[in-house]
Amino acid sequence: MVANMIGTGVFTSLGFQLQDVSNTWSILLLWSLGGVMALAGAFCYAEIGSAINKSGGEYIFLSKLFHPLAGYLSGWVSLTVGFAAPVALAAMALGAYLGNVLHVNNTFLAVAVILIISVIHSFSLNVSSKFQSYASWFKVLLILFLILIGLYYTQIDSALNFSNSWTIEIITPSFAIAFVYVSYSYTGWNAASYIIEEIDNPRINLPKALVRGTLLVAVLYVFMQLVFLKHGTLEELRGQLDIGHVYASNIFGNQGAKTINILISFFLISSISAMVWVGPRVSLAMSKDFKLWQFLQRKNKNNLPVTAVWLQALLSIAYVLTGSFESVLLYCGFILQLSAALTVTGVFVLRKKKPASPHFKAPFYPLLPVIFILFS
Repeated sequence: MVANMIGTGVFTSLGFQLQDVSNTWSILLLWSLGGVMALAGAFCYAEIGSAINKSGGEYIFLSKLFHPLAGYLSGWVSLTVGFAAPVALAAMALGAYLGNVLHVNNTFLAVAVILIISVIHSFSLNVSSKFQSYASWFKVLLILFLILIGLYYTQIDSALNFSNSWTIEIITPSFAIAFVYVSYSYTGWNAASYIIEEIDNPRINLPKALVRGTLLVAVLYVFMQLVFLKHGTLEELRGQLDIGHVYASNIFGNQGAKTINILISFFLISSISAMVWVGPRVSLAMSKDFKLWQFLQRKNKNNLPVTAVWLQALLSIAYVLTGSFESVLLYCGFILQLSAALTVTGVFVLRKKKPASPHFKAPFYPLLPVIFILFS
């Protein structure tokens, strides 16, 4: 859960936030608030998931709590945005990082990695699952390594700014827009809700997976941004997609930075692989309920949903070819946050429908769903 939650945003979004929000306290507050919101959402999803006890995330939750139409629209969002857009974003980020090493066109690299990973997931679940198992925890170890190195080494010039300007920045529209980047970076907090039926005793283990994972990732994210600010000037970081490259160049030099770029690229491959693996399963669940999408049920001899895999791949490539990283991220983050907010609202519906049910119940009701909805 922890490893699958860590995604593209932690290595890409800071540069865009710094275009309008530059105070260190403001940045750290953004990422801390993102953690608070994700934690509130995790508790709410744990309550809903332990009561409904079916895989499928928002598609199942909204169908059961509100109306099948709400679930259908959420499923459409998952199909066209929820997984395809994050795959595109991770691929574009990989193109930027690996492009620093190979000096190959970034767009070409992005499209190539989407095609290669989709091919892998079309032929062997065994290979892809083993790769995912090892690669996922590699992401956690890489972030811990970068944080510890960043805290240990000092830097003469940095983007650190602990002045009082944060009091002005946090009430500007730019702060709210910067929060969209942060909320997108935390989107993986609900990953366990897509595979509830594969979790033993979800009433106990689902809240543990969601809440503990979110807490750990929030701490890692805040410290990661702090070391990025510590090892890069504002001019170097502002508007930069591959901020990890700036960080690595200032600590390890050009040769060391190439190694870090390759490691971050492997990190991004893991993220793409996870979404190419999970996304088609959500589409498959929707195709069983609606005739329009029945063609997504087609599987190959290895029982893999290849049609759903390749539809998602084509959508991801379309994002890569037609949008910038920043525009796709803002669009994706905005849409996904709306879907999550509507799902969290379902806690109020659930409490009315099943007030005495033995399922897990989020603490401090109704504070947590209210916090999530207001932040959204």
